[in-house]
Amino acid sequence: MEQQLIYSANTLYWIIFIGIAVASWIVSASLERKFKKYSRVPLALTGKEVAEKMLRDNGITDVQVTCTKGHLTDHYNPAEKTVNLSESVYNSASVAAAAVAAHECGHAIQHDVAYAPLKMRTALVPVVSFAGKWMMWVLLAGMLLIHVAPGIMGFGVAMFALTTLFSFITLPVEIDASRRAVAWLDGAGITSAETTPLAKSALRSAAYTYVVAALGSLANLLYYILILMGSRRD
Repeated sequence: MEQQLIYSANTLYWIIFIGIAVASWIVSASLERKFKKYSRVPLALTGKEVAEKMLRDNGITDVQVTCTKGHLTDHYNPAEKTVNLSESVYNSASVAAAAVAAHECGHAIQHDVAYAPLKMRTALVPVVSFAGKWMMWVLLAGMLLIHVAPGIMGFGVAMFALTTLFSFITLPVEIDASRRAVAWLDGAGITSAETTPLAKSALRSAAYTYVVAALGSLANLLYYILILMGSRRD
């Protein structure tokens, strides 16, 4: 019974794994293509200027806009209160740069207004960081010792479940930040009737990367749960 369940779990896992991998490649390629395309659509302000204006317009004076190395490495750091923009965004005056900069400022606004999903995600960061560091070793030990000490596998599954929960909590955080970004860009006159849809399209593609990641994490979680259930039915 256990062997049949594990065989079914393995087959299902590889089907889902391949599907998620293909979807991830498509989404990443689409995001990269749109970023390059919209980077050639000029605007009046650079990413740095867009970020600084959006923060000012929302009454946020204690967040600094900085430049960070890398490509699409943009992020908001709530601990240091910094909006960190990659070089291609910080110095560029384009629709793509404006969309990314405004999105990261959307996270700063979420932090300022104590947006509940962001607070939840931030609270989970230390736990998820710990789980991410050790869970694969725990899961490996759990699978090797599943007949001797199934509790190890159960602990590994619980750790993985936390990372999956984190992935799904991230979705509303990212979607809300993009919503705030598009609304402000349009309302502040940074983008026009022609360029606002482009910014929205770029941010939608970025959001899809988080959706694919969450679904991939869920698929892996279900796989480990099936293995654990199979050992207990044996």
